[in-house]
Amino acid sequence: MPDGQPPVYDPNTRRAPLTPITPRTGTYGAPTGTDASGPGFMYDQATLEQLAKDWNDMANEFKADQVQARNIALAEGPGLEYASGNNAIMIQGSGRALLATLEERERHCRGMAAKFQAALGKYAAAEGAHATDIKRSGGSL
Repeated sequence: MPDGQPPVYDPNTRRAPLTPITPRTGTYGAPTGTDASGPGFMYDQATLEQLAKDWNDMANEFKADQVQARNIALAEGPGLEYASGNNAIMIQGSGRALLATLEERERHCRGMAAKFQAALGKYAAAEGAHATDIKRSGGSL
């Protein structure tokens, strides 16, 4: 790969290639603190928002690609002879397999986006709880 960059999904260059996002805060590994519930990355709010957007954008690309896959799945042979009919059947099977794959990838991306949205909700709830604790103790933000 040029410049040592990892490959990224970029169907027909519909949009700029995705760039890897690295966490701005936190670490990967065992949880620390009283609020930690399991291993994983910890991100700040802006990173969570960007990750949710990127996963939804990728899901939208898979959704758009499904239109072309449906066209392939409905392909007809160019003629009325035996070879054309069999060719169309094979192409239709490939189109159905492609469509199923794209639908599964879209579901996966939507699921990942939902996880980051849920993390954003937890982030906002934790921020609110911490702000309340600070105000209650007489401090200020």
